[in-house]
Amino acid sequence: MLFPRLSEVWRDDPVDIMPSKSVINVHVNVRTDDAPKSSSGRCRKRKADVAVHLQDPDEDVTDVQTRKKQCPSQETCRDQTCRDQTSASSPRQADKPVGVVSVGFTHYTSRTVFLTPTRPSPLPALCWASKDEVWNNLLRKDQLYLHNVHVMERHPNLQPKMRAILLDWLIEVCEVYKLHRETFYLGQDYFDRFMATQENVQKSTLQLIGISALFIAAKMEEIYPPKVHQFAYVTDGACTEDEILSMEVIIMKELNWSLSPVTPVSWLNIYMQMVYLKDSTEVLMPQFPQTTFVQIAELMDLCILDVRSLEFSSSLLAASALFHFSSLDLIMKVSGLKWCDMERCVRWMVPFAMAIREVGSSSLKTFKGIPAENTHSIQNHAPYLDWLGRVQSHQLENSEHGRTSLVPSGVLTPPPSSEKPEDSAS
Repeated sequence: MLFPRLSEVWRDDPVDIMPSKSVINVHVNVRTDDAPKSSSGRCRKRKADVAVHLQDPDEDVTDVQTRKKQCPSQETCRDQTCRDQTSASSPRQADKPVGVVSVGFTHYTSRTVFLTPTRPSPLPALCWASKDEVWNNLLRKDQLYLHNVHVMERHPNLQPKMRAILLDWLIEVCEVYKLHRETFYLGQDYFDRFMATQENVQKSTLQLIGISALFIAAKMEEIYPPKVHQFAYVTDGACTEDEILSMEVIIMKELNWSLSPVTPVSWLNIYMQMVYLKDSTEVLMPQFPQTTFVQIAELMDLCILDVRSLEFSSSLLAASALFHFSSLDLIMKVSGLKWCDMERCVRWMVPFAMAIREVGSSSLKTFKGIPAENTHSIQNHAPYLDWLGRVQSHQLENSEHGRTSLVPSGVLTPPPSSEKPEDSAS
């Protein structure tokens, strides 16, 4: 499927969010011929939704950097030759991003921050790891990979609706190439964090940044990711293969190679597994109804198009979305959150939940070549931009009446432990 280009949609007229698929020509001015044209993305097999986060790639990088910093203090590095070698390979010099100067992107350094988890672990006993260690690692990464809700203020030439249009288009690309929901949310995370490190990005470059972020995400998550020429193809000539490869290096350098967040959809997988977990079942295979998962995921997809979603952490977004299909007691049990932690996000999400309920959730789609038990994990596209119009209507109505959005009651309850949902994955 050939996608049209995106630039004509990003007009200065702020009235419409987007006419469905009328996408237009983006002439990308970014070229970094000196930048490497390939990058070794880490392809990994999909593991259990909880187990996959135990081994932290970010911790490995930190250990390597720590060993490098200790080199000058070793006795073997007393001579001038070793000092020269240490200076030549210093992190300060290695941190210079490839091709950043030539394209005008600003480089920012980052540092690792370790936070003490404060939420009790809802995980059951695990046979392959300590449940407290796994949970604490999840919470640490949830606070480490935060976003800047004011990211669009750094780019005066961009409007929030342009971000929504781009993310909606990336969702459509994911559906065409049968990419997982996790891949889209990784791409969204890379895009937003990268934009938070830059200033004055032009709208002609936005599509290149978005498709490059999705390209990185596919190599991180998919077993068989699409090739770079396939990503260039869907831009209808707006982005070349060389431009995507060059931007890939720039994005990863700006993110300091921190590419392993726990996304909202990962948290939703964990919460849903806890809701439907039997006492005798290990956390290895999904045990929840696929249809219910897709309904909640659609609510998160709609919310993530709004830039104000960046104000909340990934775990909080997932818990708030599940709340609108469940109950407070259940959410507190599976997330460790309290109502005072969730209230602001839950109330902000009410107009989105109302819009979803008005139009009705999409049915579970099937994909050729995808096993039936995995169809819920494939990202599917819905008319999210049209639904955003309904969201804005509800928000305007609430503001005009000067009232806080009412929190609707949920509809999801866990089944008895002796019963397994008929449409759950086996």
